[in-house]
Amino acid sequence: MIDSLQEEFRRIYKGDPEYLFFAPGRVNLIGEHTDYNGGMALPVAISQGTWLLVSRNDKHKFVLRSLNVDDYAEVLVSPHYRRTNIDWVNYPLGVISRFTQLKDDGTSGLNMLFSGNIPRGAGLSSSASVEMATAFALNQIFEAGFGKMELVRMAVEAENDFVGVKSGILDQYAVTFGEKNTALALDCSSVSHTPVPCKLGEYTLMVINTNKTRSLTDTRYNERFAQCRQALGYLQQESPISELCELSPEQFENLRQLIPDPVLARRAQHVIEENDRVKQAVSALKKDDLELFGQLMFDSHASLRELYEVTGRELDLVVEISQRKGVAGARMTGAGFGGSAIALVHQAELKNFRKLVMSEYKKVTGYEPQLFPVKIADGVKQLTRQLR
Repeated sequence: MIDSLQEEFRRIYKGDPEYLFFAPGRVNLIGEHTDYNGGMALPVAISQGTWLLVSRNDKHKFVLRSLNVDDYAEVLVSPHYRRTNIDWVNYPLGVISRFTQLKDDGTSGLNMLFSGNIPRGAGLSSSASVEMATAFALNQIFEAGFGKMELVRMAVEAENDFVGVKSGILDQYAVTFGEKNTALALDCSSVSHTPVPCKLGEYTLMVINTNKTRSLTDTRYNERFAQCRQALGYLQQESPISELCELSPEQFENLRQLIPDPVLARRAQHVIEENDRVKQAVSALKKDDLELFGQLMFDSHASLRELYEVTGRELDLVVEISQRKGVAGARMTGAGFGGSAIALVHQAELKNFRKLVMSEYKKVTGYEPQLFPVKIADGVKQLTRQLR
């Protein structure tokens, strides 16, 4: 794999790469749309991700190319950067822009080649993977000395302010701090996590990409963000909270009447109950209770469908098909509006599950989904294999 990437780098840039980095994608096991509401989530880094090969150049340019997309950009090194009309380029360029603002000297031109095996628009954080590969690379190459948490914030600010997606910190955090065979019980309020051993035993974590792609900038993601802020404003009339997830489900029920719009009330209900489900899921994992964990996954999806309204027929269909023998639990993962679902599938049922999903899904939608198992992996890193 790495040998072929180096060959492609030489073909494109007529020289050898000097550095090699890898940033994983992420799957959120449970805890959706809680991150920007000060709540809990339970993400894992996965074995699929983004490779980044880099060499310095004397052109005083950042050259951004990808083996996954034909469009590329060459941007002069500058104190200030502007968005391009090439969507994927804005993610690494936003990080470069923020990095330059924080480290205003010593930055020089780089030849950068990205290659990923995360399906774009699948809800597995391909954008955060690209962002963190970029941030980690800049930090190492220019010896900036930023800590991992500073790099995470840098990437989040780039996505919020440069790309224009008002996301929380979950994706970049998981991509950075992920640990092999470990889930991160992430408190998005304090921005800290507790590692939770993730023993799946006889089950495999399967990703089902609906192949209904979505771009967060083109969806109702920012609308949901705004709705939660509106609901919070109503609740603050009688409660001294700064985030929705400071409330328990019981406390919310006592304050629900403060929200005059039933749509806003449903949004808040999902967020608050989902936060509680994460806490139950952490407890279930610690007890190796995959039956309870799986039921919480199903409950989470039902809430995302009925209260938060971010699933859609494709994701709902996948979860409906998954409610069969041999599947402990299933739910959408990521922001929704398309993308992927995940399922905990018993290893003895993997072939039958794949066959059933492929058949039933195509029968309804007219096209096939993409199914692949994922392993829980480590976070972003520089690969030490010698480049030649």
